[in-house]
Amino acid sequence: MTQKIRTRIAPSPTGFLHLGTARTALYSWAYARHHGGEFVLRIEDTDVARSTQDSVDQILASMKWLGLEYDEGPVYQMKRLDRYREVVDQMIAKGQAYRCYTTPAELDAMREAQKARGEKTHYDGRWRPEPGKVLPAPPAGVQPVIRFANPKDGTVTWDDLCKGPITISNHEIDDLIIMRADGVPTYNFAVVVDDWDMQISHVFRGDEHVNNTPWQINIFNALGAPLPRFGHVPVILGDDGQKLSKRRGAVSVTAYEENGFLPEGMLNYLARLGWSHGDEELFTREQFISWFDGSHLSKSPAQWDAAKLAWVNAHYIKTIDEQRLSSLVVDQLKRRGIEASVAAVARTVPLFKDRCSTTVELAGWVAMYFAEVSPSAEDLATHVTDLVKPAIPTLRSKLEDAEWAKPAIAAAIKETLGAHGLKMPQLAHAVRVLVCGRAQTPSLDAVLELFPKDTVLSRLQGV
Repeated sequence: MTQKIRTRIAPSPTGFLHLGTARTALYSWAYARHHGGEFVLRIEDTDVARSTQDSVDQILASMKWLGLEYDEGPVYQMKRLDRYREVVDQMIAKGQAYRCYTTPAELDAMREAQKARGEKTHYDGRWRPEPGKVLPAPPAGVQPVIRFANPKDGTVTWDDLCKGPITISNHEIDDLIIMRADGVPTYNFAVVVDDWDMQISHVFRGDEHVNNTPWQINIFNALGAPLPRFGHVPVILGDDGQKLSKRRGAVSVTAYEENGFLPEGMLNYLARLGWSHGDEELFTREQFISWFDGSHLSKSPAQWDAAKLAWVNAHYIKTIDEQRLSSLVVDQLKRRGIEASVAAVARTVPLFKDRCSTTVELAGWVAMYFAEVSPSAEDLATHVTDLVKPAIPTLRSKLEDAEWAKPAIAAAIKETLGAHGLKMPQLAHAVRVLVCGRAQTPSLDAVLELFPKDTVLSRLQGV
């Protein structure tokens, strides 16, 4: 019987969900959907000192915004402590794990001696039970950690979905601590028990985890648990060529939502950041699911490109449902303290959306319809000149009597130009500055038509 495809994403709630984890979540989700499988969300909260509920909330909000719906979870590791302890006890009984009473000071001395001899630092196995080896009596008052008795010989080999075959010698890895003295499991142990219990078949994660994988495979084998397939995707590099991370330059997924990006744009861009389907740059969520079979993953680090993300997002700004787009713009206006209805904003969006890459930019355009404008002194001096000023009252008078529609507005502008011997840019720039608060807009008659007539007349008053 073929194993059911089950993937997972397992973020640590020690900060926001950053872009690298969002990408591996996307790949895990898409792979499960492609194969008709299941996608699990697990919260790896065993770093008790640094884990916060705010981080959990942000992770859940990010997953919801991206549309990465999960079939199971969220599962919290700290609610599974009894299970980890049960497995540890079984491993100790089988000789696969052992209690280690080495103090931190002894570990430091051990490492310093190894460095002095020019050796690689590692745990020397002093508390590891071996045939014929006599262990000292456990020291009083020292709570032991539990170490995994890693195989001493042989190699660990797996066929990585992204990197291909990888082999690491067991001589390179030592006896890993799998449970701390306080009874909380370490990452490499908890993740194995979780993936085993949750029947995870495929694990996509960042390639910083490659060095953890040999330990995990050895623990899987010790438990007699089936191995998942691993796919370690390359890191995402920032503008400075360094890895994006929670501590270095990364921005939270929710910050992109706040900054006016659409989930469609972010999903599309993240998908292409380490994976390809021919030359396709723009594709729907459904297309991505149908194409993502775990192949065509890049082996090289991906370069974050803010301009490319903006280009992708601009495509979706142009194409999504205008009611939804207008609702998002209303939310952006609220962040500026501007109240507007979706219906009112929907009248303005079609004129400006083709020149915007985010809803923040779009809100910047339509704000002039719902709040007072403040032209800059530089724009007033440059465009509302002594040559143009006499034409403003003329235009205002003609607009006051005109039907409030583009043809009549255009006619009033044309008549004013003729009466004062001006060229279109001279008058148009001045009117834009006074009415819109900026010198550049789409066609002036189309822009003015969207204002209430009284607003335009008021802003042209007194020049």
